[in-house]
This record gives sequence, C-alpha cells and structure tokens, in this order.
Amino acid sequence: MASCPAMPEGFDFTDPDLLQHRVPLPEFAELRATEPVHWVSQHPGIAGFADEGYWAVTRHADVRYVSTHPELFSSTTNTAIIRFNERIERDAIDAQRLILLNMDPPEHTRVRQIVQRGFTPRAIRALEDNLRGRALAIAANAAARSGAFDFVTEVACELPLQAIAELIGIPQEDRLRIFEWSNRMIAYDDPEFAITEEVGQQSAMELIAYAMNMSADRKQCPAKDIVTMLVAAEDEGNLASDEFGFFVLMLAVAGNETTRNAITHGMHAFLTHPDQWELYKRERPETTAEEIVRWATPIVSFQRTATQDTELGGQKIEQGDRVGLFYSSANRDPEVFDSPDVFDITRDPNPHLGFGGGGPHFCLGKSLAVMEINLIFNALADAMPNLTLVGDPRRLRSAWVNGVKELQVSAGGLAGG
Repeated sequence: MASCPAMPEGFDFTDPDLLQHRVPLPEFAELRATEPVHWVSQHPGIAGFADEGYWAVTRHADVRYVSTHPELFSSTTNTAIIRFNERIERDAIDAQRLILLNMDPPEHTRVRQIVQRGFTPRAIRALEDNLRGRALAIAANAAARSGAFDFVTEVACELPLQAIAELIGIPQEDRLRIFEWSNRMIAYDDPEFAITEEVGQQSAMELIAYAMNMSADRKQCPAKDIVTMLVAAEDEGNLASDEFGFFVLMLAVAGNETTRNAITHGMHAFLTHPDQWELYKRERPETTAEEIVRWATPIVSFQRTATQDTELGGQKIEQGDRVGLFYSSANRDPEVFDSPDVFDITRDPNPHLGFGGGGPHFCLGKSLAVMEINLIFNALADAMPNLTLVGDPRRLRSAWVNGVKELQVSAGGLAGG
C-alpha cells in the first residue's frame, strides 16, 4: 500500500446527508491511491444490517472483478442495496430477493433469460421511431415555455417513463401512477418528500399488484406485446405473475430513475462545459451517451456479500462481509481513463461501469438507455440550442442514487431565433 488514507474519522460513503450535497470524488481518489479496498465502520443496524460496516471497493479493476465473480460475491445474501433505512425489518430486506437485481445464478439466469426476450436489439429498434417522436414533442413543449422551468420534471423524467410504459404496454392514462409509485419507492431518505418507509413499501405493493393484474389479463387474453411474451408464451418458460410484478418494479426504478438522472446530469454537464454543448450541437458524436453515463454514474454503488473467505485489493475479506462497489469511483479511475475528471463527449474507448461492472447483472436495458439519451439530446439541441442554467441542481438525499430532483433552466430563445 502506498500509505494510509487521509480520511476523516467515521467517513461513510453511503451517508445520505453526504450524497445530498455531493459525490465524494476527492475521497474516492484518495482511496484509489492509498487503500483501494477500505473498511468503512458503521453502527450495527444503521444501514438495515446487523454487521459493523462494509468494504468500499474503489478501483475499476476490483469493481469489475467482484461483479464478474457471483460465486464469490452474492447479490442475494444481503441484496444489492448497500443501505436501507435503519428502521427496516430484516424480513423486508429478504423479501427483495424476488427482484432480479438481488438474485444469484442459477435463479438469476433463469429469470434473466426470460426477461431478455423484451430487450433484444430488434425489440429496442422497434421502439425507436415512436420514442424519437416523443423526444421531439417533449423538447418542443419545454422550448415553448417562457421563463425558467424545472428540467427534471419537464424534460428528463418524461422520455424514460414513456419508454418503459411503451415497452411494457402500460396504457397512457396509467403512466403517471407508475411515475409516482417509483418516485416514492426511491425517495424514502429525502425528508422533503415526507415519504416514510411504509409509504415506500405501500407504493411498491401497489405497483406489483398493478403489474400482476396485467400479467393475469395477458394469460387469459394474449396480445402482441412484451407482457404476453414474458408471461404467456407457451413451452418457453415464463414468469409467474409475482415474478412479473417484481420485474416491473425493477424496471420502474432501474429503467426510469437512472436514465432520468443521467439526462439531468448530462444537461448540467453541457451547460457547465459550454464548449462541449457547442461541439455536440455541431457534430452529435455517437460517443456522447456513454460519456454522459460515465460522468453522471446515476447509481453511486451497489453491494455484494462474500460467500467465502477471499482476498481483494490486498485485503482479506471474510465470509459474510459486505462489499460496496463504488461505480462513481471506478468511472474516475486514472488507470483506465485519460483525464478522468474532464467531461469529453468524444471519449473513445470508454469502458465505464455506469451500467454495472459486467457479469450476470450487467444492465439489461443498456441499449434502450443509450437510445433515449441520444434521442432526447438530439431533440434538445434542435429545439433549445440556447438553453441556459438558471440555478444549481438540487440533489436528492439518498444513500446510493446520484439523483437530482430539480434543475432550473431557461430555453433562452427558440431555435433560429
């Protein structure tokens, strides 16, 4: 080891008060240089777990290693969520094992093979024209506003939500309910939303029940849509109604919140790096979406739990230890990225871990997310080339989501004006 890390006593990368203010990039850099696998102490119960903390994994190579060795590092034992509310009961944590994110092979393999049917390149391409039209409409509506508006609610949240609803076939009139349920499930750490753990769980149950009803309908009356493909295709292995419910729950968060935050951070990055916005408007590089995801890293961290004694980054990890995978740190690793703290939309290659570190849990909807980011920024560059920043982003209070709940902007004059 180079030296001991100069970290403040009790510094915890999953402290929601910390992430409400900033992503701790200087502290990540310090650990990468000195102690890339570092023990973080916690009071038992503060994160919902009865242990005394977790190992923070900060280097790109180590995050990849853990991600690609599910036999050594389990997603099921303590789930992939690194910090719950301290009031959560253990059985509520265990119930989340029904979500794909929190499964290990072979169960994960079985469910993932079924749900992948909805995410084939052909299935995603089939959405493109529809989503392009939606992106253009979203940008045009925002451009028509006079004065300042909130980019998150008016632009960023719209396309991901419409894409997921389109993919699953949720009727237009129900889409707002899905948005509200997913918001409540993820916002339990933020006091502004005044959402208790109970309200979050209630929202999850309502969303699952909604999806289970859809599943039951399709089993009785098959249609030409993804739901039918997942729950009613004959002889191919199907999702049970509750499995489909948990799949929709995961999509509502993984496919909606993450892309929304990538789009918001991407817009903020463009407006604080005007040379990149000018370059984008001129050339529309294909590499843009990947750099936005690297720069934003909407999920700061997930966790795994060691299934046996092992070693990682020079540290002895004991069976049962929790291991935090800090994607925000891996995506700024100077061993992998030249000038990692520079926002460069022409960056290529760009082996970031914003869609996970590879292995069985690599993001199912990556191609859909990249398409959405490309479509919305193309539409924005045409409709609002003179967009300006009006206020600093207001960040979400969360233990593991790099979220922005408000970003005030102004259209700054119409295209060609």
